Parts: sequence; structure tokens; C-alpha cells
Amino acid sequence: MSTTTETIPSAAISAAGVQPRDWTCPFCSLLCDGLALAPGPVLQLRGGDCARARAGLAAFDHPAAAVSCVDGVPRGLYAALDAAAARLGAARLPLFGGLATDVQGMRALYRLANVRGAILDHAHGEAMMPALRMLQDRGQMFTTLAEIRNRADLIVCVGTDARSSHPEFFRRCAPAAGREAGGRVVFLGAGGGTPGAAEIPWASAVDALCAEGDIFDTVATLAALVNSRRLAAVPAALAELADAMRAARYCVLVWEPARLAQHGALVGEALLRLLMNLNRKTRAGAFTLGGNDGAQTANAAMSWLSGLPLRSRVGPQGVDHDPLQYATARLLDERAVNLLLWVASFTPDLPPPPAALPRIVLGHPALAAGCAQPGTVFIPVATPGINADGHLLRADSVVSLPLHGVRDDGLATVAEVAQALVARLASGAAAKEGAR
Repeated sequence: MSTTTETIPSAAISAAGVQPRDWTCPFCSLLCDGLALAPGPVLQLRGGDCARARAGLAAFDHPAAAVSCVDGVPRGLYAALDAAAARLGAARLPLFGGLATDVQGMRALYRLANVRGAILDHAHGEAMMPALRMLQDRGQMFTTLAEIRNRADLIVCVGTDARSSHPEFFRRCAPAAGREAGGRVVFLGAGGGTPGAAEIPWASAVDALCAEGDIFDTVATLAALVNSRRLAAVPAALAELADAMRAARYCVLVWEPARLAQHGALVGEALLRLLMNLNRKTRAGAFTLGGNDGAQTANAAMSWLSGLPLRSRVGPQGVDHDPLQYATARLLDERAVNLLLWVASFTPDLPPPPAALPRIVLGHPALAAGCAQPGTVFIPVATPGINADGHLLRADSVVSLPLHGVRDDGLATVAEVAQALVARLASGAAAKEGAR
């Protein structure tokens, strides 16, 4: 075995044990920066009050023992790597799922997928597909957080309260310095629990409109009204909203594919048609909420490296993309794959799905107890932004932000584990292990 293969963990943190003054939160795709963590064994958030960030940090208050396991038996890291490589080497068609990792982790997993001809799909693949399929079929008109802060005078949240999965969204939309006031915020068909004026203090007005019927019908009606089509029995509030959207200098439509029913891409396509009509006379754009647990990063890295998005197979004939056939749930239900490599490096809230097939789990240390069973190899890995450096792509896809580890727990990164598996497969160590 080469020395490079065995140097795990590496110096993922340039100054071990030193708390950085600033901290970027990795626990949702907004990647809020300008925060800080108070020194001490318990990581305490400073500079913000995000419930999601606090919950993510709480998983590191009492770190679980960082012990690798093979079939429920504690083993050393290198023994676990040998066992994982042996099972990967024997797999006919592996599925790389979860993929909750950073840029370097995804790059290394893609190289490993090339070695073994694997299918790649994120844990949030179902939520990602509506926006992705709409982009493939129709295109998209995206906006960014900076554009919202600098220009938006009307923000319409369609079918989402915009804060359940991204608690800091409205704080990040607050008017930039120099703007006298923020725009109006409207919630359309968002259900109960939508924020009020007190919770969005910078907004000139906050309104909540109930959807008449389902969200598909409501969005279709709104799109027709924005296009100045005459409709019978239109709710007055919806007609007023259409007029306000046409009159706005910069309208932003916020939608969250994960909160839509099946075939949510149809809502996205209707919103796109609406945006196209608005942009004939004014300016408008969409902001898609999603991409948590590294989903945005995994999909972007896959596209950079292969030219195709997730739900693709790196096979003998090249890269094959099929958003329906290569869905994790379908592949497992139909037993179309015979090994699952699951990656969940951010939180313990993303356990591998139950499956009657061999599993390799590269996960948060707190996942160890649930993965201590026959047929499973568990390797604890570092979390970018906590005990490793890394990079993640923000929700608006315009910037990749650096993450800096705040303490060294002696864990390998996902990239290092994937690189070690590639080295073992190349050197034949997997074959040797399988022959024992």
C-alpha cells in the first residue's frame, strides 16, 4: 500500500484547535456567513439565531465515538476501507446515494464512480428534479440574493413560507445599504405559519393569499392574468397581485420544489411562462429554494465533471442520465442495484434507507449506532465547516463559499475516504480482501 493511501486523516484544518473569528454555516444552502462560534467544547452560535444552524451544531455537543464498523463489529479505519473496497470491487451495479458532501468530496466520489460504473443520486433527488427537468425542457430565469437585496420591490412566495427549510431567507433578503425601504412580500398558497409583518420588518407590506383550489390551478390562473387574458370569476386578490407584478420594477418569484406535490415541474413551467411575460416590459426572476445537505453542490460538481446532472450512471458506454429510472427509491424497490454507498457528512438526520443489500456508509459519527448491523460498513467522516475545510455552492448557484473547520476531531474527509477506496481498487487490495 502506498504512503499516500494511508495518510488519513490529513491536515484538513490548517490550524487545528484554533477557532476562526468568522464562520460560514453549512447546514442549509443559503450558506450564511459573517457568523461566529463561541470558543469551547460546545459550539455556540454568535451573530445569528437560526434554528437550523443551532440544531446542526447541537449534533456536535457530545461527539459520538469515531469508530469504523464492519458488519456491526468495531474495526480500524484501514480495515474498514479494505472491507469497503472488497465489496465495491464485487458489486455489479452500485448506487452512490445521499451525496451530502462538499465540492472535493463530490469530485472524489465521481472518480470512484468511474472506477466502478456507479449510479449517482442525491438524498434530495426527488425535490431537485422538478427544477432540473424544467431547466432541461424550458430553461429558466434565475435571480440571486444580491439582486433581491438591491432591486426587488415585490417578492412573491408561491406555495412556500420560504423559511421552514431556510430560516434565514428573509434576513438575507433585507435591503442592501443605501436602499430606503424593502419591497412588498406576498405569500400565495403558502398555508399556515407564514411570517407576518413583525417577522419581516424591512418589508413595505406583507400579505398572505389563500390558493383557490390546488397550487397548480392558482399558478395557471395567475400566469393567465399576468398575460392580460380575460378570465371569468377571478378572485379579486389574485387579480390585484397580477396587476402588482406587472407594475413592479423587479419582481421575484420564490418557489420550493420540495414542498410541491407530484409533477411539481408543471408549477415551475407555469412560473417560467409568467416570468417570460413579465420580462417583456419589466424585470423579473425566480429564486429556487432547495439544495440543502450539499444537493446544490453535488449536482453542480456532477455537471462540471460529466456534462450531465445527477441521476446519471457512469457506465461502460459513457454517462447515461435518466431522472426517472435512476431515482434512489425506485432502484432500491426494484432491486436494480446490488450495493449502496451512502454519504451523509453534515447531520445525523440523513440515515441510509433500509435496504436488503450491502451498504457502505460514510457518515456523521452519530449515525454509527444505526449502521452497526450485518452487511454494512460504516466509516465516520468529517463535516465541512465543523471539523474540516471545504467548499459549498450557494442556493443561487453564483458563488462557491469556503468553509473552515473549527476543531480537529481526527476524522477523514469524504474526499480522503473516496481517494483511499480508488487507490485500493487500483492496487488490487479489494481482490485480496475478498479472497480471505
